[in-house]
Amino acid sequence: MTTSARAFFALLLLSALVAMGLELLKTWTYGFTIFVVAPVLIGALASWTVRPASGMRAAGVGAGAILLATCSFFALGLEGALCILMALPLALPLGALGGWLAYRANSPKAATGGVAMLLLLMPASLTWDARAIPPVFEVRSAIEIAASPEQVWKHVVSFSELPEPREWFFRAGLAYPRRAHIVGSGAGAVRYCEFSTGSFVEPVEIWNEPHLLRFRVTANPAPMHEWSPYAHVLPQHLHGYLISKQGEFRLTQMANGRTLLEGTTWYQHGLWPAEYWRWWPDAIIHRIHLRVLTHIRTLAEAEGLSPTCRQTAASHQQLR
Repeated sequence: MTTSARAFFALLLLSALVAMGLELLKTWTYGFTIFVVAPVLIGALASWTVRPASGMRAAGVGAGAILLATCSFFALGLEGALCILMALPLALPLGALGGWLAYRANSPKAATGGVAMLLLLMPASLTWDARAIPPVFEVRSAIEIAASPEQVWKHVVSFSELPEPREWFFRAGLAYPRRAHIVGSGAGAVRYCEFSTGSFVEPVEIWNEPHLLRFRVTANPAPMHEWSPYAHVLPQHLHGYLISKQGEFRLTQMANGRTLLEGTTWYQHGLWPAEYWRWWPDAIIHRIHLRVLTHIRTLAEAEGLSPTCRQTAASHQQLR
């Protein structure tokens, strides 16, 4: 095949891949096809077109093609910077793998087998994406508080305004908690945890004062404001793909008179591979937990202080 014919054929395949990717994004299909199969195909196509002289260079061509593709999504306003940064640790090695595989398939027999495998892989991944049920993940965080469970409980049920976050990831757009209030008391009461992107609505299922507060989550705000040079970037995965299902606060009286306060969130996300994509929400939810638990500790421990010491403790909390 001549160089011009190879380039023309590669352009046709690339156009088909782009059209397929856009259709998957429009139909909210963020699965193995878009995050695993597509990077391998893009890397392989780039390597097959460029025809690098070694396997190492082929892998570099494949990874470079992925970097160019993701930057194009950012430039066109289809994705924000935070989501692209989360995807790159998965997509870049897969693009490099695709480039290396294309380099290794340098004989007609190997190339035929590789094409057949890819043709079978695409419908298999699409079938998986259509039928897969997202697993439920659990994130648990804990903190010790120098106060009794009775003192801590009222600040668990609702808490005052938190200071503005200093962490870069919250400032970059990730949603963070601001305050919480509750309507009613006991099982059936509704707790509202207000975040920077909206409110979680949390009907209480178990009210065991002062030991356990457990609630369902019936409304979830967006998990982040995407960073982009465009005014509003709203990819589909910001709505309905990171869903908090249930939460609880558990208070345990310790032998030293302190309280062990544990916060737990059960959540789902609709992204695949599920185990890779759980790294990010696990870390983010843990940081959110610590932000809330630390604020509750400050409020509960300040109750036993004089007004002057209470003001000093509040100022220290704002500087954290």
